[in-house]
Amino acid sequence: MNSILQSVIFVVAAVYIGVDAVFLIVAKPVADWVSKRRILEGLRAWIASLRPYPTLALFMVPLIALEPLKPVAAYLVATGHVRVALTTFVVGEVLKLVILERLFAISRDKLMLIPAFGCTYRKFCQIRNWLEETDAWQAARHWSKVAQYAVRSYAADLKASRRPVPISDIGALNETLVPSMKRVDLRRDAAQIKAGP
Repeated sequence: MNSILQSVIFVVAAVYIGVDAVFLIVAKPVADWVSKRRILEGLRAWIASLRPYPTLALFMVPLIALEPLKPVAAYLVATGHVRVALTTFVVGEVLKLVILERLFAISRDKLMLIPAFGCTYRKFCQIRNWLEETDAWQAARHWSKVAQYAVRSYAADLKASRRPVPISDIGALNETLVPSMKRVDLRRDAAQIKAGP
């Protein structure tokens, strides 16, 4: 019975860490961007001045404040509010991970001085490493990269389509965009508009 309970706890922890790891892909760049903002220098200095246990207490604040959003999102899904649930879950998870990432980056050495935190962090790293070695994780990473490439490619195409077309290229643009329709001569039409009726 005890080994079954440990297995269930391990699977739940792996899923939990897996969800956080997926969202960390988004949160890490945001946290890096936030770290470069000069407006937060005073806050960063204050956090760095804290001793280990007050730092741990500060580290727990985003967990205590934002972790309850997961069951709230589950309740919203159960009551049929899927969009609100998804928004609540994603915003809460990304916000939590961004704050924790920044706090951990600033105060990692101090937090590791606390034996329980160091042990917990090592266990977390073991589970995360095991999870990242699984075939399912590798497949998810592959498809994540494919999706990122597709989104970037689409964004680049969209950006390119919004660039103003030089006047010299308007004839070529007409041939590519309107090959089967009556040819439009924008220069002639613009000259007629200027000349008036």
